[in-house]
Amino acid sequence: MLTNGQLTTLKNELEGLKQELENRFEMNDHYDLERGHYHESVGELSSIDNHPGDEGTELYEREKDIALNQHDEYQLENINLALKAIENGDYGKCLTCGKEISYERLQAIPETLYCVEHTPDQTISTNRPIEEGVLMPPFGKFDKDLQDESVAYDAEDSWQDVARYGTSEGPSDFYQVSDHYNDVYNESQENEGYVEDYENFVATDIEGKEIIVFPNQQHERYEQELDEEGIMTSFGDLPAVEHDPYVEEDEQ
Repeated sequence: MLTNGQLTTLKNELEGLKQELENRFEMNDHYDLERGHYHESVGELSSIDNHPGDEGTELYEREKDIALNQHDEYQLENINLALKAIENGDYGKCLTCGKEISYERLQAIPETLYCVEHTPDQTISTNRPIEEGVLMPPFGKFDKDLQDESVAYDAEDSWQDVARYGTSEGPSDFYQVSDHYNDVYNESQENEGYVEDYENFVATDIEGKEIIVFPNQQHERYEQELDEEGIMTSFGDLPAVEHDPYVEEDEQ
């Protein structure tokens, strides 16, 4: 329970905060929100001769003033409720559970009427501006393959297609040296639209038969890598039972 000295100290602090907020509202007209349009707060009559950048700055300042005004009004409301609780003899007890609020908490937030466990201000809002839905790095909201390694052609693949024509990054910006300047961007060797390397040069009919190999640079590089490793496929040698139909010509 609060002592008389502690209660007097907290009451004086609340009254001082209340007077400070009321003086602030009087001096700045509630952050100039008493005016109709934000043009009035900067002495402008119209936006027609203003640069869009200047308009954006003024809008940002107006939004900031609204947030500061709401914060101060909320604090002033809580201060009045705390002073009323002192008059009623209920100050220092949580409105939800009725337990004593620690003096240390009241020193930090004298206008509080709740303990830490039941304060209504502990819930952080998840409401965010809609613009953040398309501005989140590095590929906005199209980050599916970054989360679950999707093999579908998505925004990351689109960026890689564009990046191969050149970006603001140079060879010195990467720790790994590339053979060609067009490969100087993140994950330049990643497959696009297919999973395995051989899918880029191997084709079959609709039933998965009639295998056809289309020679290209990736095919040559694939064969060279297999030869260097001494294996038959990128996932290892085939089982013995599969050697005849897959790697040996039919004697008939």
